[in-house]
Amino acid sequence: MLKTLKIGKTLARTGLAGVLAMSVATLASAADMRLKFAGTFPVDHPGTKMMEQIKADIEAADVGLKMSLFPANQLGSGEALMEDTMRGNIDFTAAFIYSHKDPRLEFLSMPFLVNDFDEMDAVMRNMDSPFNQILQERLSELGLRLLANNPEGFTGIVANKKPDNWADLGPKNMNIRVWSSPVVKNMVEGLGFQATTMAWGDIFPALQSGIVDGAICCTKSATYSIFAQSDVGKYYVQYNSVSELTSYYASEKTWAKMNEQQREVVQAAFSKASDDFFAYNRENDAKFAEMLEGKGYEILALNGDEQAAMGAWVRENIWPTMVDSVGQETIDRLTGN
Repeated sequence: MLKTLKIGKTLARTGLAGVLAMSVATLASAADMRLKFAGTFPVDHPGTKMMEQIKADIEAADVGLKMSLFPANQLGSGEALMEDTMRGNIDFTAAFIYSHKDPRLEFLSMPFLVNDFDEMDAVMRNMDSPFNQILQERLSELGLRLLANNPEGFTGIVANKKPDNWADLGPKNMNIRVWSSPVVKNMVEGLGFQATTMAWGDIFPALQSGIVDGAICCTKSATYSIFAQSDVGKYYVQYNSVSELTSYYASEKTWAKMNEQQREVVQAAFSKASDDFFAYNRENDAKFAEMLEGKGYEILALNGDEQAAMGAWVRENIWPTMVDSVGQETIDRLTGN
């Protein structure tokens, strides 16, 4: 009888230990940080594929992080995402960084700062470059942490009609959309266009309905996937003036909650995605030009002399207009003066 009682107690202790072990495992699972990662890329855009890759890499590392994705402006525009990330309502964002919270961020739209993919890599992706040092300084003041930059190529003009005098500074007789950037507005007006400031989400219906004749907005890849596939637009004006730049950034509030191992995993996942995304865009830029032509688009590209002349005019006439917003010191650091 005594032996039976001892066996019963042993089984009870073993069972209790098992329950406790299961409870600890359940609590550990429940304690995983749940992260919100929002973006502005369309659902079928390669940028959203990179978001999915980041989620998979972080969760596969098994460091107590789980991630939910919200692409395609599901949680708001780029401006709204930035504000919610500052508050800590969103943990990570993949979007263009607008200057509405700090006019000094207008340097991100500085035209003709880089001229090709090699310069994009050296200036915009090198985290130790003056460009990224300045960007992190500005973001830190807003409670944000830069994780990586994604220059996708150059932003061209999607148009329903062929601009007059498109290769020089003559009047274009066209009204085109610009984003909320005074320097870009000044530039396109200086090039001879009329400019209407418009949010990203309004571009497609505005072009489709003829509210605007065109929009400075997109790389060849994005023009193909967003507009050409839907038979919107007929011309792509390739000025190679402004880099299409999105960034990966985090809320400092979220960053502070993570341990060192988690931070290393997160940074590695975002850095890898940035490398892969840049390589994809670099390798496929010419391919998407061919695909646009296959959909009936005409690509209007400046020759070398025309490109150099336009770049020189912009640097001489548009860059000085940025001093009041970004500061002369910032321009000097960017240009090495």
